[in-house]
Amino acid sequence: MIDFHAHLDLYADPHKVVRECVARDLYVLSVTTTPSAWSGTAALTKDAPRIRTALGLHPQIAHERKGELALFERLLPEVRYVGEIGLDGSPEYQRYWPDQEQVFSRVLSLCARAGGRIMTIHSRRAATQVLDALAMEPRAGIAIMHWFSGTQRELARAVDMGCWFSVGPAMLAGNKGRALTAKMPRDRVLTETDGPFAQVDGRAAWPWDANLALEVLSNVWSESIETVQCQLKRNLRRLISHGSACGGPPNFGG
Repeated sequence: MIDFHAHLDLYADPHKVVRECVARDLYVLSVTTTPSAWSGTAALTKDAPRIRTALGLHPQIAHERKGELALFERLLPEVRYVGEIGLDGSPEYQRYWPDQEQVFSRVLSLCARAGGRIMTIHSRRAATQVLDALAMEPRAGIAIMHWFSGTQRELARAVDMGCWFSVGPAMLAGNKGRALTAKMPRDRVLTETDGPFAQVDGRAAWPWDANLALEVLSNVWSESIETVQCQLKRNLRRLISHGSACGGPPNFGG
């Protein structure tokens, strides 16, 4: 199983969640919301070769944590994965839009200068602006659009730009999410949960709930669950292979 976007450090008992991920042989990209959270979050998984920790600065708190950009720059050589980063155009964050743009632009510039990174990107109500920013920094790395919720036209543009996508049970529960997923290139899709923020059956999603996306993908793609699993594993291997051209330390093991 693959959960390519989970906030392991934000669970009530992150050590227990990590142990369960290891026991289940789960590949996890553990994203962070601030640079200052990276070291502690990475320490959670020092003995878990199938879990990697991404360096992030979440757009919803960019106005509060933009002072951590210097720390982001210092830590970037230590990582291959960056996230959660991006832009959020929701009404409650509109007044912080200049801070979001400043932070996202700077992060992409730093990634480009560092040789590129694999990036998991937030684009809620801001898909066009995120794609515009990525177009301005084509050497920033491989963009994975997390829980993409833009329009069909924005999706087509993202596909043309070479973006990847991570989809999870919460996204696939709705008609729009399934319709968007049906138009995504199958060889550029990975599963995620966005736990503990995303909900499954009225509770916080666990990383292993990424498995729930398999049945939906099976229906959307008209393929067996076994075929879907093989496709996702091939996708992860290919992403890692592409990502080897990016800087940073060794990639997922196992």
